[in-house]
Amino acid sequence: MSLIEKAVERLDRLKQAGGEGDAVSGKAPAAGSPPAAAAKRADQPGSSGAAARVAAQQAVEPAVARPAAKPVEIDLGRLAKMNMVTPDKPKSAIAEEFRVIKRPLIQNAQGRGAAPIENGNLIMVTSALPGEGKSFSAINLAVSMAMELDFTVLLVDADFSKPAILGRLGLPSQKGLMDVLVGDVPDLSDVMLRTSIEKLTVLPAGIPQPRATELIASEAMERMLDEIAGRYRDRIIVFDSPPLLPTTEARVLASHMGQIVLVVEADRTSHGAVKQALATIETCPVKLMLLNKASRSQSEGLYGYGYGYGYGYGADHNSGATA
Repeated sequence: MSLIEKAVERLDRLKQAGGEGDAVSGKAPAAGSPPAAAAKRADQPGSSGAAARVAAQQAVEPAVARPAAKPVEIDLGRLAKMNMVTPDKPKSAIAEEFRVIKRPLIQNAQGRGAAPIENGNLIMVTSALPGEGKSFSAINLAVSMAMELDFTVLLVDADFSKPAILGRLGLPSQKGLMDVLVGDVPDLSDVMLRTSIEKLTVLPAGIPQPRATELIASEAMERMLDEIAGRYRDRIIVFDSPPLLPTTEARVLASHMGQIVLVVEADRTSHGAVKQALATIETCPVKLMLLNKASRSQSEGLYGYGYGYGYGYGADHNSGATA
């Protein structure tokens, strides 16, 4: 008996078994069910032997589910020592601060702000100049949002020239967004990293490309942003972008965003630099400013209260957000 005949015979047995089950339940067998249709094609005269063999094999072999990737482990103790938000310390000073910072962003993402915002769930964290703390702020914002009950968060490292997200999280460098855009990786899901922090996924920047600005401005990037923004309605996407003034990449990326958080370092960034940076993103509907590395007295002037945390300078600092 040939392989095709064996497959068809097995299909007949499956069909009969299904018919008996339907007879017991009182239901008529569904016409044109996949096994029956496949058997008919396999038994059809003049059909290609190879095609018939494939059809029969697909019909009798159950689909094999793709195994879920094991979450990458993030050392929460390490993050806590860096004075960052961690889910196991929800009452820490830094966690309380980012609760204040994230609330208007979440409301806008949900469409509950002053006015509806297109792509409100796409949030870019940037700064005027390098070193103001945008990556630190982007990670804290993403982790804090992932602690919400109703959202999942995708943290995208979009600083393609100087990616920092994986290093800050203690993860090794690997392929990411740029590799998908140039076609080296076929699917975006192949480079997304599900993390041990519940509801937080990370998309690395990938291998640096000399034409990063053109790739960000491409139709492929626009389609990708539409996909990640629309695939899950409960997902918020946080982008850690390059600084605005030294590069053009952030300005191009900003044109796709619904909200932008501009990180400003206290006592360092000039008023002129802030105004110049804001001018480059004037088309974005929502722009918020986050004052970073402020002293306790400065933060008390903003809110009437203050939290202190270290940020690698051996002293207490504070971050505050103003709209």
